Amino acid sequence: MLKRIPSFFKNFYIVAGLIFLAWMLFLDSNDFVSRFKLASKLRSLENEKTYYEEKIKEVEHDREELFGDRQSLEKFAREKYLMKKDNEDVFVVVEE
Repeated sequence: MLKRIPSFFKNFYIVAGLIFLAWMLFLDSNDFVSRFKLASKLRSLENEKTYYEEKIKEVEHDREELFGDRQSLEKFAREKYLMKKDNEDVFVVVEE
């Protein structure tokens, strides 16, 4: 029976190393599948981070316009919220 087993499997260190490798690759809590899921989650969170950093820059720019002088405040209100004076008409042009 032992003659059919290849000689490298008779070595205890090789067998223990293969068992350890199989354990670490497939059965451990940090196996390849969970590593892949965590890496994809990290990429998506980094993409969200860049998106929100851009949004923060836009909001800071709008805030500077809003708290600037009276003329920039009026311009901001007209462009963003379509506000108008009592004697004016507003025409919204939508580009397609």
